[in-house]
Amino acid sequence: MAAITLEALRRHAVARSLFAPTTLGRAITRLGFVQADPIRAPARAQDLTLRHRVKEYRAGDLERRYASLPIEEDFFINYGFLPRATQALMHPRTARTVWPAARQCSAAAVLDYVRELGVAHPREVDAKFAHGKALNWFGGNSNASTQLLDGMHYRGQLRIARREGGVRLYAPRDLPASVAAPTDPVTALDTLVDVVVAKYAPLPARSLAELVSHLRYGAPQWADGRKDALARARQRLATVTLDGVDWHWPAGENPASSRHAVPDSLRLLAPFDPVVWDRRRFELLWGWAYRFEAYTPAPKRVRGYYALPMLWRDQVIGWGNLAVAGGVLGADIGYVAGRPPREAAFRTALDSELSRITVFLGLPEGAFRLSRPPH
Repeated sequence: MAAITLEALRRHAVARSLFAPTTLGRAITRLGFVQADPIRAPARAQDLTLRHRVKEYRAGDLERRYASLPIEEDFFINYGFLPRATQALMHPRTARTVWPAARQCSAAAVLDYVRELGVAHPREVDAKFAHGKALNWFGGNSNASTQLLDGMHYRGQLRIARREGGVRLYAPRDLPASVAAPTDPVTALDTLVDVVVAKYAPLPARSLAELVSHLRYGAPQWADGRKDALARARQRLATVTLDGVDWHWPAGENPASSRHAVPDSLRLLAPFDPVVWDRRRFELLWGWAYRFEAYTPAPKRVRGYYALPMLWRDQVIGWGNLAVAGGVLGADIGYVAGRPPREAAFRTALDSELSRITVFLGLPEGAFRLSRPPH
């Protein structure tokens, strides 16, 4: 095996995540998990992630096809979409917060009503039970019925049947006894850790530890087993130390393989795309700090509300803020070096990427305008 360098790890990170486009179901299975985010700038993060990995993907395809695929919405290391078989490993889930008897009684009544309807919209539940308003996690008010449905979904009583206009519709989560049976915690945790590693490797050791810690969201009932699960993962994963940083990836993979050729292409990635999701790894591989600034006050933003990291070949050299106005995609492009690469191939690649995005968004092909032409 050739010597493993930081450059090899960078190429490995890009090549193993940006695999050849396939079907939607296969892409989700290969990714293991697709993080969801409600912001559209110019599309939701899950759509921006999948467009690179699914043939002829269009914004909204995941929502349109969700009900026909063996996938679920649920918490994993955060909230998103994952194969049903992976979700089953985390259930029956025991939430960290124990509901009082009155709330359990309300949940039982709602579950009976959802069974009666088959699929329920939150407003139907609210109209039936008139639960009123409740304080939400960010200090505002929301329907108490919606919060109850979310809690029942988290506890595995309900599942997301589909969405309408972005709103989650709920159905009973009735599973065969073989699926609903308790899972061996050691086997389940090891499998969930492997899903995490397969998505985000190669990983710095600290990032691996943090991701294993995040499994408390998906499997809070096994929170005490995370330390041992991390130790087992370190034993079975391949490892190299570079400049004092331990890196991990699945055993059997060779980051220095000549198969990880640098693609002569440009991609604008979602802020939660697995290539750039780990900010620690990002700085180690590309030498600059990228931050998600949607919730940063506008005067303090450095790169923009929803800056999409710009991957040129195997280097993240800048970012783009995209918005649609008047049927045209506007692209405001920024560069870490302050200017774009001088080679003509870069401008051609940028134009090609923006043209692909117009098709993805359902705009006329090539209907884009650069706010800062790269020349």
